[in-house]
Amino acid sequence: MSKAIFYHAGCPICVEAEQMVLDYLDKSKTTTEVVHLGTDKNRIEEAEKMGVKSVPALAIDNNVYHINFGASLEDVKG
Repeated sequence: MSKAIFYHAGCPICVEAEQMVLDYLDKSKTTTEVVHLGTDKNRIEEAEKMGVKSVPALAIDNNVYHINFGASLEDVKG
């Protein structure tokens, strides 16, 4: 089973992308986790190591897909 992690910062772009993307993932083939980096700042380093440069981003089996530019990780750290 694949693992998908949706990283976001709670902005309107992120919330809209989360709703749309997670609805399209096949739940019989993918486990999903949503990480709000604005409130889970301890997960920012994990996201950076995975290759996340901006949010919203979707990581599936350690491959990162940047969906739209809502905020850079530097902005989220701020």
